[in-house]
Amino acid sequence: MKLMRIGAKGAEKPALLDANGGVRDLSGVLADITGATLGKEGLAKLAALDIDSLPLVANPGRIAPPWSGVGKFICVGLNYADHAAESGMAVPAEPVLFMKATSAVVGANDAVVMPQDSKKTDWEVELGVVIGTTARYVSEADALSHVAGYCVVNDVSEREYQLERGGQWDKGKGCDTFGPVGPWLVTSDEVADPQKLGLWLEVNGKRVQDGSTKTMVFGVAQLVSYISRFMTLYPGDIISTGTPPGVGMGQKPAAVFLKPGDTMRLGIEGLGEQQQTVHAWNPALIDG
Repeated sequence: MKLMRIGAKGAEKPALLDANGGVRDLSGVLADITGATLGKEGLAKLAALDIDSLPLVANPGRIAPPWSGVGKFICVGLNYADHAAESGMAVPAEPVLFMKATSAVVGANDAVVMPQDSKKTDWEVELGVVIGTTARYVSEADALSHVAGYCVVNDVSEREYQLERGGQWDKGKGCDTFGPVGPWLVTSDEVADPQKLGLWLEVNGKRVQDGSTKTMVFGVAQLVSYISRFMTLYPGDIISTGTPPGVGMGQKPAAVFLKPGDTMRLGIEGLGEQQQTVHAWNPALIDG
């Protein structure tokens, strides 16, 4: 299934994408898509529905984050060896973990708003792994059974804040609108192998990232197992698994960063596409 939410901020309603690309209204079945929906029982109930009998939405409007109430937004740094190289950093011996603020979460096509005085806002296409059942000290062999599904994430980053202001990566990662997620959550039964997915990103129509999850340093099962040793993973938590090379700070001969008016378009094989326009600081675009 491809689960999604549609509607203006504060008025989102649950939906799913049918086999023909039509949007079907789920609001007669459940109030919202939350972490509780993403457990095995909740997904089984949705899978049993007669999708063709659900109301077809002619004009879905805004595509919201696919589920509400993200509990933790956990990110993995330097998880592609070639991205580590372009960043001038060593390939880590263990996964590098940091957090994005949940207030960074926005819909797949919502505005990306640069922080005040930002000069080094950057892009990163990443595979998002969404937890469906509680995971604590799980083995690699059992790790994927705790995954509800997968989605596209743009790990937007302000490199000056991340790397030049005291070594706190969270400063450059958790800014408002820096976590576009979606357009939908694809349940794990539709993803045969999360380590065989192509992912790409374009800026103003130019392809700058073009990679595959097969080149991850630490695969999805390894990451879920590893992270579950340090914190309990709950339904609705998301793990953003790192980015392939081609980010702005790695461009040659000189780094290239986003500016107001730029457009990012990105996608992952089988998981859909996002598109965001970059804006200068404007709190109305964040709160509206």
